[in-house]
Amino acid sequence: MSRLAACLGTLHNNRSKALVTFVTAGDPDLSATEEIIHLLEAAGADIIELGVPFSDPMADGPTIQLSSERALASGTTLHGILAVVKKVRARSGIPIVLMGYLNPVHAYGYDKFCRDASEAGVDGVLLVDMPPEESRELTAPARRYGLDVIFLLTPTSDAARISTVDRLGSGFVYYVTVTGVTGTRTSVSGTLAQELSRVKQTIALPVMAGFGISTPEQAAEVGQLADGVVVGSAIVKLFERFSGDELRQQLSRYVTELKHAL
Repeated sequence: MSRLAACLGTLHNNRSKALVTFVTAGDPDLSATEEIIHLLEAAGADIIELGVPFSDPMADGPTIQLSSERALASGTTLHGILAVVKKVRARSGIPIVLMGYLNPVHAYGYDKFCRDASEAGVDGVLLVDMPPEESRELTAPARRYGLDVIFLLTPTSDAARISTVDRLGSGFVYYVTVTGVTGTRTSVSGTLAQELSRVKQTIALPVMAGFGISTPEQAAEVGQLADGVVVGSAIVKLFERFSGDELRQQLSRYVTELKHAL
């Protein structure tokens, strides 16, 4: 059983909800990313999403765009991110998912990426601009090397797309709670319960809900509807405002509050 499946299975058996925390790898640099992963785990994160910085992050709002710019400016590469994951594995078994865009993986080579990612200790990959119907170049080698391929669903996903994701995806499904780009929101969509119910009637995989969740109260509300929540922009914004020990303290406090809310 994979680390991701084991983690989500344990949470389900304990009637607990997953907290998935997103940070951009290499923001402010890769040595800090290694430390931050351990900090997030200690604070209560169940799964880590590591953002792979990209020069044209079209699905991301200003906060994560700026984070990608900082990471790229520090010299972050996909090879470097895999090296960090390998270092993390010496001390931690927390599931790690790489989240990003198709271009860096395409340039790396699908088979080589899946092999190297698996050997480094990556558990899954989510490419936001890769349609599941056109994903065979990634899903085939991913299966060979034991990597989960995670797909997005949105409020506009039709029955055919939901069925395709159910058939091709593994690990979990990332449900985008709002249309538009990433970023914090002031409230949870009033139609979310109905939308998630529709998805979960078809999807056998656990469903994580994200985009816009920024407060413990929102996390608790969404956690009542989904199998877990993803918090990204609100965490990444802390990297804009703080550094050093203050950043570590703020991250630890915030993630602990999120986990307690769930």
